[in-house]
Amino acid sequence: MTKPRCEQVSLSDTPWYHLVNRCVRRAFLCGQDKVTGRCYEHRRVWLETLTLQLASVFAIDVAAYAMMSNHYHLVLRANPKLAQSWTDDEVLRRWTQLFTGPELVQRYLTEPSVFTAPINDKVMEYAQEYRQRLYDISWFMRLLNEPIARMANKEDRVKGRFWEGRFKSQVLLDEQAIIAVMAYVDLNPVRAGMADDLPSSNFTSVQRRITGNTQAVPLANPSLSPAYNHLAMGQLMPFDPGGQQANAIPFSLIDYLELVDYLGRSLHPKKRGVILPHTPKLMTQLGLTHQWVQDMEEGRWLNGFGWAIGTTKSLQQARPHRMKGVGKVKASQVRVGQGFKEMPSQGVLKF
Repeated sequence: MTKPRCEQVSLSDTPWYHLVNRCVRRAFLCGQDKVTGRCYEHRRVWLETLTLQLASVFAIDVAAYAMMSNHYHLVLRANPKLAQSWTDDEVLRRWTQLFTGPELVQRYLTEPSVFTAPINDKVMEYAQEYRQRLYDISWFMRLLNEPIARMANKEDRVKGRFWEGRFKSQVLLDEQAIIAVMAYVDLNPVRAGMADDLPSSNFTSVQRRITGNTQAVPLANPSLSPAYNHLAMGQLMPFDPGGQQANAIPFSLIDYLELVDYLGRSLHPKKRGVILPHTPKLMTQLGLTHQWVQDMEEGRWLNGFGWAIGTTKSLQQARPHRMKGVGKVKASQVRVGQGFKEMPSQGVLKF
């Protein structure tokens, strides 16, 4: 049975949430649609940019995100204490970056001194209502989903629902859950086979943390952009192992990246993507295989060789009378017991 939204997002339980939303239509949110052949890659820019822009206004921290082909993931933390620390004027200024607000609020922000006490009280009532909205996960998701849906529908020249629903949420009750879900989110492109490693995982928080990129990417089509282009880009929630920052993840960024990389190298039984072992450039250049690495590790590589070591081509070009059996050597053949051994593929042949 579906739970009411108030039970799914309850700050009395935890301020941390994993949010997911999916497209309702077959057409992709982002990436290349194999059915229609159309490319929607620019919509990743819409989604990433708008997420970070909203983070600059709301008292909500963005810890992790991944923008996928037909869905996206967010890990957010609501920060009521930060919202409560803002003055009423600061709250009104922030909210009117998102909405014009009532005329009374607009006039107050331009000429606050001309208002009488009863009118000021009414304005402060608005401020208290907006303050609560500025740390409300549902309001954050509403202001993320609605503009994206409008832009996508306009681009596709269709009407109707774009998202499957408002959003799905999971509460994150402890530090283990927070770090595990952040890693899961950051590994989405790798698990989907869309990226080979973390630095190439486009439109993820882990890529942004690795590259240090804090600049907004220009939207592919300004005429379709959201109404928030005037907003600054917010920052990802920082890591702080020393606990000096109140609004930070209490771990080392290096340790977190090491964990995510480690998890990415473990093959998921239901996913095709994995981070492959790093191959040094010299191995690629010389055509050395991972079997060669294994033989080196186990001390087998130099066992049983003669006076010469080289590739098949090099040995065949050497003086044949010095190397018995070289004429019979082929790249795909391994011969043991006649004084030579060859590594698979483009490996090294030893005598």
